Amino acid sequence: IVTNTPDVLTEEVADTALGLLLMTIRELPQSERWLRAGHWVSKGPYPLTANTMRGKTIGILALGRIGKAIATRCEAFGLTIAYHGRTKQDDVSYRYFESLVEMAREVDILMSVAPGGASTKHIINAEVLKALGPQGVLINIGRGSVVDEAALAKALHEKIIFAAGLDVFENEPHVPADLMACENAVLLPHVGSASIHTRNLMGQLVVDNLLAFLSGKHPLTPVAETPFTHW
Repeated sequence: IVTNTPDVLTEEVADTALGLLLMTIRELPQSERWLRAGHWVSKGPYPLTANTMRGKTIGILALGRIGKAIATRCEAFGLTIAYHGRTKQDDVSYRYFESLVEMAREVDILMSVAPGGASTKHIINAEVLKALGPQGVLINIGRGSVVDEAALAKALHEKIIFAAGLDVFENEPHVPADLMACENAVLLPHVGSASIHTRNLMGQLVVDNLLAFLSGKHPLTPVAETPFTHW
């Protein structure tokens, strides 16, 4: 029996996603480095940022629990929401795209919350990045394997897209040197759910699943793929 820890990390990861988006689109890490290097004194104010959250459309790849929590936060920022996934969801009013490339072409921000695995490996590739365009922003808070990192580094270096914010990478903790060299990339060390509060909740859910199982009860949060006998 395999169980997981859904729901208890949703809000923390969604908060991180919005923080990463703000950091990336408004160049906040770069402006902090400007201050720390003494440039505010020697060179003057940090240059006006070329991008903004105002009037933007965000396309969410994988509108699950976390994707919907991110969408709720994005609505509060005045963003228009669209999404792509395996199927259209009847319980949301957001625009659905059957094609990821087509969604990338129509949105300003691509937010990936997609899980890893063979079916999603490198689905954000050179074609998708080109469709996102020179003012486009990519945020990945899901799994690193979803993004073709070589194609992304090329797109950032050549200004095929505007910027990217990543909390996850394909071969963690190793981050490609080409991505590290991109000034228009904000890179975080997989901290999406990494607060003591949330990790305690995740740990407690693991314990609760074990206790339920050992007492002969139904596991609380079995993954959909795992078989089990309810006795």
